Amino acid sequence: MPDTANWTLTKDESGIAWLSLDKVDASANSLSRAVMEELDAQLDALHGAPPRALIITSAKKNGFVAGADIKEFIGIQSPEEACAMIRQGQQVLDRLESLPCTTVAAINGFALGGGLELALACKYRVVADDASITLGFPEVMLGVHPGLGGTVRAVRLAGPIAAMDLMLTGRTLRPKKALELGLVDRLAPPAQLAQVAKEVALNPPAQRTPGLKDRLSNLAFVRPVIAGQMRAQAAKRVRPDHYPAPYALIDLWQKHGGKGPQAYDAEARSMGRLLCTQTSRNLVRVFFLQERLKSAGKSGVEPAKHVHVVGAGVMGGDIAAWCAARGMTVTLQDRELKYIAPALERAKAFFDKRYPDATKREQAMARLKADVEGSGVPGADVVIEAIFENLEAKQELYSRLEPRMKPDAVLATNTSSIVLEQLSAKLADPARLIGLHFFNPVARMPLVEVIRARTSDAAVVQRGSAFARQIDKLAITCMSSPGFLVNRVLMPYLSEAIRAAEEGIPLALIDRAAEDFGMPMGPIELADVVGLDVVMSVGKVFFQSGQMAVPGVLQTRFDQKQFGKKTGQGFYTWVDDKPQKPAVSGQRAPADLQDRLLLSLVNEAVAVLREKVVEDADLVDAGVIFGAGFAPFRGGPLQYARERGVDAVVTRLRELQQVHGARFAPDPGWDAVR
Repeated sequence: MPDTANWTLTKDESGIAWLSLDKVDASANSLSRAVMEELDAQLDALHGAPPRALIITSAKKNGFVAGADIKEFIGIQSPEEACAMIRQGQQVLDRLESLPCTTVAAINGFALGGGLELALACKYRVVADDASITLGFPEVMLGVHPGLGGTVRAVRLAGPIAAMDLMLTGRTLRPKKALELGLVDRLAPPAQLAQVAKEVALNPPAQRTPGLKDRLSNLAFVRPVIAGQMRAQAAKRVRPDHYPAPYALIDLWQKHGGKGPQAYDAEARSMGRLLCTQTSRNLVRVFFLQERLKSAGKSGVEPAKHVHVVGAGVMGGDIAAWCAARGMTVTLQDRELKYIAPALERAKAFFDKRYPDATKREQAMARLKADVEGSGVPGADVVIEAIFENLEAKQELYSRLEPRMKPDAVLATNTSSIVLEQLSAKLADPARLIGLHFFNPVARMPLVEVIRARTSDAAVVQRGSAFARQIDKLAITCMSSPGFLVNRVLMPYLSEAIRAAEEGIPLALIDRAAEDFGMPMGPIELADVVGLDVVMSVGKVFFQSGQMAVPGVLQTRFDQKQFGKKTGQGFYTWVDDKPQKPAVSGQRAPADLQDRLLLSLVNEAVAVLREKVVEDADLVDAGVIFGAGFAPFRGGPLQYARERGVDAVVTRLRELQQVHGARFAPDPGWDAVR
């Protein structure tokens, strides 16, 4: 058969057919409708004249196949339409599986979602032995589960326990672990991948058969017991009304055990339903918001090699460790070595956990250097100030840093609340100052706000965004204004929670109201994580705007230096990094508490949009999701308001205003949200 737009078929002297995927106009392979239709046509020809063996490869250097083409999820109108599309894809892979010859997937990079399902439809899989390669089923992150036969073939190859864990969590595997689980058959040195794939094709080994444990756990009368345990584990992470996909996947396995034609049909019907849920539609929306942020940070500027961080507290130390982990030379400065030592200990613990390989741990640690004298300043490409929130102290520090910096070095502040126009007022060149506002914990929170003042040079702002992407963070450019985007939106939410605590509502009930909405943690716990000193500093303006003094429950803890997680005591006592919450069984929060909390946040998000703190509504949603952990399945605060109904939200705000005061007055910018 002649080549198609995306697939190239060749035959070698051994009679082996090599089918290579190179999706046109794409940096990575994905299984679009066109790709699958062309594959079906190729398989039709191969069934008519079977080769000695077939090896499927990728012509993309960055990987095998990244999964389905997610853009095609957007236009689906009904579960029936989705199911029909999925069944067509399943039938293509069924034809691959039924080829009357040996089939081998030669995996040169990531094989994710549909990409791994394509590989599983081959009789054998050979993977390049490279620790950077990942295999897995991330579909649960999009509110669905595997739909091209993965729920059947993965169970057959890896056994139900391992396969279900992989699909339920969305975690990825390195090649050695995939080999251990039976998802792949051979590892090959990257340069010899084609050679090893050919060896397997010419001399196919015995195929893996399920072990006794796998067979027993997949028996019909055993599955309900194990499925119950799986549901209990899933419930610790997500609720079925928020994230139905894990529970649908467990139901599939319990009923069918990953066996027989009915299992494929049930998989397609289940995924068809999930694709049309609001959860999946919003998670797909979040995926594209993330892609937008990734592309915004792309730049032709020279990558930074040396970062100098001033301030070795929790934020500064963790920023330094993260940059060292991303391959940069990092010098960390503070007044004395005793202030830097704890940051180095935390960095060591982070590297120990991140890198199983001792050599990589040592290399990362060697890139991070204590620098009391600030000798790293003249050679640094980026200088990040992360000292305490005090205008005069920061200005005094800049007066010492600026004369020693390279002319083209970026000067950045990690301030969480001070506007940059004030910070840059005494600089010789105010245009060089930008904000790089990280979130705590640095290693887990993906967002960095890149703050531009009216005086900031646009090229420096772009370099800040490029730096954020260089260290694998998502960057959102924000106008310099109090609280920027994320803290600005969070503070009314936290403030309302603290007001509720002042009213005597149990702390754990306040947190539960937000968690029931879908927030990853409640606002009281979040205040402890952020730090009550930071909440006090940033939040005063919000208490004042409500004509209310700082609540005593916050003022007392602040005065006693009980700042939350960082000190071991805040609203909660913290033990082993976990808050000790008293039981509140049998108690109920006021009926309007959830709306008080969440609509405070949503209303402030509208104000941020109206004031153009960021470019548009999508960036507001992206910032609050990736910077504050706003429930991703809701699609962002503004998307949530649209789904609930803008008129309904405005009406509810007015009701809350009548009961609780002017702070709930609907923002003038609501018309722009419709």
